[in-house]
Amino acid sequence: MDRSPILVVTTGGTIDKQYFDALSEYQITESVIEKLLKISRVTHPFRIVELMRKDSLELTDEDRALIAATIANAPEKRVVVTHGTDTMAQTAQSLGHLTDKTVVLAGALAPARFSESDAAFNLGMAFACCQAAKPGVWITMNGSVFDGLKVRKDREAGTFVEI
Repeated sequence: MDRSPILVVTTGGTIDKQYFDALSEYQITESVIEKLLKISRVTHPFRIVELMRKDSLELTDEDRALIAATIANAPEKRVVVTHGTDTMAQTAQSLGHLTDKTVVLAGALAPARFSESDAAFNLGMAFACCQAAKPGVWITMNGSVFDGLKVRKDREAGTFVEI
């Protein structure tokens, strides 16, 4: 198995949201991804680039271009992108031209700071997928690996489904 470093690009989303008190709303704060990887005792080499702190519904075409350029210009051939789930499939589509890299998007339906979050599991799946999958764009959510170019989020069910 290839032990070359994995690039982790954080973009915000629910995975990095924090709830402050009963009078406030969720806010995206400093990324918790490095802490999750440390708690999970990940020994595979990685490098984190905290690219932005946005809800995925606020991402623009320029943001997606920045994500793509960051990945394209990085020396790593394996990349995990943490991302909000609402527009994750849209961002995956915008990365489809990166055919020489294995790019895996993952997020969470509940903030990583919550004890019953799916964040750690989804991030772990992304790391595994990133090492085992062929080059292309993938999404790991809900215990499944999806072709990033053939998936959508079913908002009512709170899951991802193949298209």
